[in-house]
Amino acid sequence: MTSEPASTPTVRPDPDPARPPAGDGGERRPTRWGILATGGIAATFVRDLRLVPDAEVVAVGSRAEGTARAFADRHGVPRAYGSWEALAADPDVDVVYVATPHAAHHDAAMTCLRAGRAVLVEKPLTLDRASSAELIDAAHSRGLFLMEAMWMRCDPLVLRARDLVRSGEIGELTSVQADFGLAGPFPAGHRLVDRALGGGALLDLGIYPITLAHLLLGPPDEIRSWAKLSLGGVDENTGVVLGYDSGAIATLSCGLVGRTPTVATLTGTRGRIELPAPFIRPGQLVVHRLDADAPTVLPGELVGSGYQHEAAEVQRCLAAGLLESPLVPHRATLEVMALLDAIRAQIGVSYP
Repeated sequence: MTSEPASTPTVRPDPDPARPPAGDGGERRPTRWGILATGGIAATFVRDLRLVPDAEVVAVGSRAEGTARAFADRHGVPRAYGSWEALAADPDVDVVYVATPHAAHHDAAMTCLRAGRAVLVEKPLTLDRASSAELIDAAHSRGLFLMEAMWMRCDPLVLRARDLVRSGEIGELTSVQADFGLAGPFPAGHRLVDRALGGGALLDLGIYPITLAHLLLGPPDEIRSWAKLSLGGVDENTGVVLGYDSGAIATLSCGLVGRTPTVATLTGTRGRIELPAPFIRPGQLVVHRLDADAPTVLPGELVGSGYQHEAAEVQRCLAAGLLESPLVPHRATLEVMALLDAIRAQIGVSYP
């Protein structure tokens, strides 16, 4: 299937990545976090926040007070609220982490923005580009920080791979290959297979290979995709090829029907960089150069689950008075959402 090139959204310039964080001249008080939702990803995020200096979880909110209280007791959170609005209204909360299923991201984040809170929203920011743009516009109009929790873009080794590509370490980049698949089956009603919750492989898993290609190559000039859909109308097995006028290609896949290697290979005219499993949070990079007798292994340090890097970036941006992160800029979020919209149109996935 073919598509017209995804249009590049017109948004504000990306923030200045060279702007230093504030707070070097005096004592910094902790950044006070509120957690909106109580599922597994929220629990993992709270555990990783313990690895972030000056981070403090002060409140949790859910649509049911009992669920919020159980989460608070389990994780040592001082306050629990039985509604999103009550959490967002807490004056002691500096920033809210939204960890609901995809379909609720927009409403939950907007609730927090309207209450004057900075927000970190789980990926994807929303279900489509249009609603993502609404959140970004709402944040800018209120002078509030907003970031999509695309934690891979904050991972130190992923950023090092990006810098190696940009420096010409492997020559001109010609190919990005990446996959992310999980082995099902998943029970009916599970968020990964529930169309009402924004389910399917693409938004939950495919966003990672697509984001990696975008990080390295930018928006494509051609999009071709195919998928097998479930009886419930979500994609179970999806392949995407992105083409660029430079001659580069990205071949990407995601699925819910088998555990794939979850690796990435970045190939250039003078070598390649391998990101071992899981490429979204690699433990090392392996650099193969055509002029070298042996590959170079660049090790990383795997501590926690990897969410601490995005949390630290949020705190750095808040201290610096930024409204968006240079590592996860709004422009990138919107361009990836436009890509996902185009792919969904090709494979026939829509959300109620």
